[in-house]
Formats: sequence, C-alpha cells, structure tokens
Amino acid sequence: MKRVDAAPDWPETWRHVYEFDLVEIWGRASNPGHTRMYQNRARHVLELASRVLNAGDRVLDLAAAQGNYTLWLAERGYDVTWNDLRADLEGYVRLKWERGTVHYAPGNAFDLHFERPFDLVLITEIIEHVAHPDEFLRTVATLVRPGGHVLMSTPNGGYFLSDRPRFSEARDPSQFEAVQFQPDASGHIFLLHEDELGPLAKAAGLTVREVRFFTNPLTNGHLKTALAHRVLPAAAIDVVESTTRHLPRPMVRALHTAMAVLMQRNGVVT
Repeated sequence: MKRVDAAPDWPETWRHVYEFDLVEIWGRASNPGHTRMYQNRARHVLELASRVLNAGDRVLDLAAAQGNYTLWLAERGYDVTWNDLRADLEGYVRLKWERGTVHYAPGNAFDLHFERPFDLVLITEIIEHVAHPDEFLRTVATLVRPGGHVLMSTPNGGYFLSDRPRFSEARDPSQFEAVQFQPDASGHIFLLHEDELGPLAKAAGLTVREVRFFTNPLTNGHLKTALAHRVLPAAAIDVVESTTRHLPRPMVRALHTAMAVLMQRNGVVT
C-alpha cells in the first residue's frame, strides 16, 4: 500500500479518512493506543481471512471506507472488490493502491447485486452502525457462496465499559434508522454480545465458526493507560494482551473491547 501525502485540492471526505490513516496505518505518535488497537484488529482479521481463503479467491470488502483491508488482501493475492456508501472515497483508495486485483462497487450495501457470489465477505466495524443488524447480516449472507464465509469485526458489547444497548432487547430498532450509517464511534447503535451471535447467524443462514476477543484496556489506552504506551516497550503490552486473552471465557468477554467473528454460509459447498 502506498503512503500518500495530503494535497490542497483533496475533498473533505478524503481528508477525514486520511487523518485516521495517519494514526492507524502510519503510526502518528499522537494516539499510540489507537494505533495499536487498529493494528491488533487488523492482525486478527487478516489471520482469520487467510485461514479460509485460497489464492485468487473472490473477496467483497463492504463499507470499506479508505480501503485498507481491500488493499492488504489484494496484495496477498486475492481478487477483492471494494465497496462503500461514500462513492468519492474510491479515488482515495486508488491513490493508495500499489499492486493486486481490486474492483470498485460503491453504493448502499443493501442494494448491491453481483453476477457471482463471493468466497468471503468482510464486514469490519459496520454492523454496530446499522439499525437492523439482523437484516444486514441476512443481506450479507446472500452475497456469499454456499460454504463461503462472512468475517465480521465489531466492538464487543460484553466489554465492561460498554454503554450501548443489546440488539436482542430492542423493542423498535426502526427508531434508529435516521441515525444509522454514521461514521466513527459516535455512530454506534447496538453493540453485539457473544450470546446474540448464534441466533443472528442462524437467521441469516450462517453458522458461527469462531469468535475471537481481543484488545484489552491497556492495549487500547483506556482507563488512563494511554501514557503507558510512551514508556512501556511494545513487547510488554503484547504480553499483557496475550495473557488476558487466555483467561476464563467470562473474563475474556469482560476485558476486551473488540471481537472478530468468522461465520460460514450453510448449504452445499461449491
């Protein structure tokens, strides 16, 4: 992926995502906890993707924004399609492209149609912005071939500092339709809990294959631990992260801010 420098004629949407790239991809020192959180998530997502993909497999990266996963997966030899509701971000992704096969299909994820289903659909940090995550997951499942996979990352609703409601307890999710699809953490509507994943997946014709929790308060810089990133070696933070991920499951759910969920579409494998 090419590193790019902001230009005076860039649209505001490009400048907005570029500020995130400066921290998340290129490690600007202003927020080391955020940098480590993003890179930690990317490591888990890419590792899970590599377990179920073969060279040349077709991947759809939904609501991909600045396209980092799109480009990383293309560089690993997969045939990747980028999508985002903000069509103008396509030009920014093209600036960063360096190698690999990338197609572009901007538009609303609920309205997408393709001639062939994909081997993997990637939905990173999007389902928490949707008023109807059950409908969204059903739509995503139709884009995957039988036996193919959906890989999702999302904030963990079971994290002990979580302040968003459960989807399963919402009486009328339609009340959130006016505020869905908003970017960044301020646009979070529901945060899913581990016990909600199985029923949501089943209703969409999917089976949960793995739920992986990661990023504890130290890794993320929560609870005033951000300063620790300036004094502790990275290896020490990684040791703490590894330790908390191997605690009993209830503690793992409570101590980690994020989760990655690998699901497989039911039906005859093709």
